[in-house]
Amino acid sequence: MDGNRRWAKSQGKPAEMGHWYGAEQLDLIVRAASELGIKALTVYSFSTENWGRPQHEVEILMQLLEAYLVNKREVLVKEGVRLHTIGDTPRLPENVKKALNDTIQATKNNSRIDLILALNYGGRDELRRTFLRMHDAIEGGSLNSEDVTEKTISSYLDTAKWSDPELFIRPSGEFRLSNFLIWQSSYSEIYMTDILWPDFSEKNLLEAVIEYQTRSRRFGG
Repeated sequence: MDGNRRWAKSQGKPAEMGHWYGAEQLDLIVRAASELGIKALTVYSFSTENWGRPQHEVEILMQLLEAYLVNKREVLVKEGVRLHTIGDTPRLPENVKKALNDTIQATKNNSRIDLILALNYGGRDELRRTFLRMHDAIEGGSLNSEDVTEKTISSYLDTAKWSDPELFIRPSGEFRLSNFLIWQSSYSEIYMTDILWPDFSEKNLLEAVIEYQTRSRRFGG
């Protein structure tokens, strides 16, 4: 969900307002994705690199995340959204972890769409943690190193319960993956747009899906 700060600057607003508008836009996109029949939507909410931003901005982002999880909880339940998270979440502040766990529990019986928040997430860090888990499994005797396949590695990733993403949407005019789902996106169709995230509308999501439907996915074959 990139471009919040640039959007705020273009509007003459402080950076935190860009993040606020970006969070509000997520509501619309989740609802639109659900109406399109999309079953899983993963959003890059806070990366492992985002800790390097100014402390004030990080604190604002954490406050915004907590507010979103608390204030949108009833809406998520009502609209059938089941919340999940990926990433190294133990580093998050205690109040954020509580709000996150409470919302996950409140929505656990929903089944219309899975909303997966990538929090303190980085693709390389995910692989690092995955390989450590696999090492422990080999040391413990529950995994044989000779049996490790790509499917085995996928089963140890944060995203093990979901299939690999079919469509990767990158707003804000950037042409890079930015350390997001780098293993899982090997064969994802990539859709890039100059639109900044706070302006990314339901119509833009539909346009991305229609573009995806014109692609021929050969997986290297």
